Amino acid sequence: MKNSYKFFRNTDCIYFPCHQEVDAEAFNCLFCYCPLYFLGNQCGGCFEYVGKTKQIKSCSKCSFPHELKNYNTIISRLKELIPRDSSIIQNNNSEQ
Repeated sequence: MKNSYKFFRNTDCIYFPCHQEVDAEAFNCLFCYCPLYFLGNQCGGCFEYVGKTKQIKSCSKCSFPHELKNYNTIISRLKELIPRDSSIIQNNNSEQ
């Protein structure tokens, strides 16, 4: 598959497919846990807040990270959010 680094499907997973909205053949498991989850309501996906106090973020209806077409968007968002401070990288490397 062209650009195979962008796509991974684990049909042996007991949860596969975890979202029924996506065709099983096109289902991308690369981002099994959405890397944009921590952005709350700025993640760009289809989510809802549930529970008595509406403070639990539910992504059960979101297929955004499981669609191959969204790979570049996710990577771009992560690049925006990851600090480019070389001192952070320097400190992490010196701890090893």
